[in-house]
Amino acid sequence: MRTRIRRSLLFALAASLAVAGLVIPALKPAHAASLVEVTSFGDNPGRMRMHLYLPDSRPARPAIVVAMHGCGGSGPGFYSGSEFASLADRYGFIVIYPTATQQAGFGNCFDTWSDAAKRRGGGSDPVSLVSMVNFVQRQHGGDPERVYATGSSSGGMMTNHMLAVYPDVFKAGAAFMGVPYTCFANAADYPPGASQCTGGNMNRTPQQWGDAVRQAYPGYSGPRPRVQLWHGTNDTLVPYQLLQETVEQWTNVFGLSQTPTFIDTPQSTWNRRRFADPTGTVQVEAYAIQGAGHSLPSGGMAAAAIQFLGLSTPPPTTPPPTTPAPTTPPPSSGACRVAVRVNAWNSGLTEDITIANTGTSAVDGWSLVFTLPGGQVVTSGWNASYAPSSGQVTARNVAHNAAIPVNGSITVGFQATHTGDAAKPSAFTLNGASCVIA
Repeated sequence: MRTRIRRSLLFALAASLAVAGLVIPALKPAHAASLVEVTSFGDNPGRMRMHLYLPDSRPARPAIVVAMHGCGGSGPGFYSGSEFASLADRYGFIVIYPTATQQAGFGNCFDTWSDAAKRRGGGSDPVSLVSMVNFVQRQHGGDPERVYATGSSSGGMMTNHMLAVYPDVFKAGAAFMGVPYTCFANAADYPPGASQCTGGNMNRTPQQWGDAVRQAYPGYSGPRPRVQLWHGTNDTLVPYQLLQETVEQWTNVFGLSQTPTFIDTPQSTWNRRRFADPTGTVQVEAYAIQGAGHSLPSGGMAAAAIQFLGLSTPPPTTPPPTTPAPTTPPPSSGACRVAVRVNAWNSGLTEDITIANTGTSAVDGWSLVFTLPGGQVVTSGWNASYAPSSGQVTARNVAHNAAIPVNGSITVGFQATHTGDAAKPSAFTLNGASCVIA
């Protein structure tokens, strides 16, 4: 624990020195054997370095998370100074840790300012990052349907950038202390303080911000990546007001109201706003961390990001059975297993439900029925529509997850209030067939 704390402090010091224009050596990873450098991964116009973290236990087609450092940092430094690798051990996803080489007055900043970086396939860092993703898909069976981005400061800026330029590659992202896509006009505009973007004067309309994203990939009409945003209210390097500008950008992209569908405080200093679409899927989520400066993510935030991305389900340790347990034999065409995880606090809770198809035929369109304990009321949900909000609830698939292949699974979830009973439902049925509860 002391070693971990010292490592986190050193990483924070590295970020502070980088702000002052000083460059320090990259911090060493805690377990060098666990982090592998890939020296040839494909097209690399950004001249970036790539480090890869492969957890020992992972599914055949693991998810991929691209985790990006702040200015002055490195891939190994972000590996050592954040919790994403330990979460990868728990949940079985692969982490790519890139190291930027662009200078922009600081050293090792991700290019979110050049014309090349703002064009799909234009070159610079975005092309290098997609090459890294493609490498993991080719060499390690990474799932192209589960690719995610996250990052801190410059890495948070690049997270928003990649979701805009490559919405067909990334399914969701979690940006810590970032800025909206196209906030920086050019390299001269990049340094904090002297920048129009981070100088405290940036204020565009939601439509202007949204148009910038739509122009990043002209003609694209597919689904957009879901977005989670984090910012400290006392951040003076990347001003806190840029959180609102980024919220305005992504809510406009999704065609959502500027009024959140739900507001809560998951932890005492975490003020969260959620913006859901008509199906109940949370497309944009914004955290304002009271009293925090330019120091995110801190304890527990990476785990909340991984949960938002839909990766907080451990990989199976044994292949799922192809027939239901003998004590609960539902029809083979609807056989299912559910695993439920509840995270409760004073008067609220979140519930993640993983639905596995253990039958002999694929599911195409589904409804999951369960009864909430008394006093629980659903206030918002993701990856499913929920009705009614209390009592016997039916969760129905949304467009992107109607199909569950044999031995496949999906994860849905919801947030609810409660009056003291935060227990999970005791029974589930999928398309009329009883499910085994794992």
